[in-house]
Amino acid sequence: MNGEPQDFDSHPGGAERRSRLRQYQVQLLERMQAAKTSDTPTERSLAVEIGTRRYLLDLTQVGEIVPMQPPSPVPLTQDWYLGLANIRGNLTGVIDLARYLGEEAAPVGAESRLLSFAPQLGFNCALLATRVLGLRKLEDVEGQDWYRLDLAQLVREPRFLHVGL
Repeated sequence: MNGEPQDFDSHPGGAERRSRLRQYQVQLLERMQAAKTSDTPTERSLAVEIGTRRYLLDLTQVGEIVPMQPPSPVPLTQDWYLGLANIRGNLTGVIDLARYLGEEAAPVGAESRLLSFAPQLGFNCALLATRVLGLRKLEDVEGQDWYRLDLAQLVREPRFLHVGL
């Protein structure tokens, strides 16, 4: 490499791939918003992979899904508290849920995303997701290894609230 920034659009298929990814993210966001504003109870959840586990999150508890950005480390914090990231002008704490649960750190790759908590939870935080798998109907995941993740309950856990050493 010559030290100059790479233009991904100059790679074969790069612009098309980015366009498809952007379109998918917009469609997912629209579907999430429609599910949140619907008067009928939804049986859809956001399916994500965090570390080696697959989780289902209530759509009303998820704020945004944003591309992974390296958080700025904060000294003297737990190993599962990855630091602060700037999400749309707001400093947001980034949590590695896999580490929080005593597992190996969630791998960070091209498919990694940050899942911010919904504003009504009153907790400016985001989870590191290894992959976002999309929306799932509850009946579609019967008999599979999925874990329900209640973000409202998570933000009430005393250990989760104390990120300092």
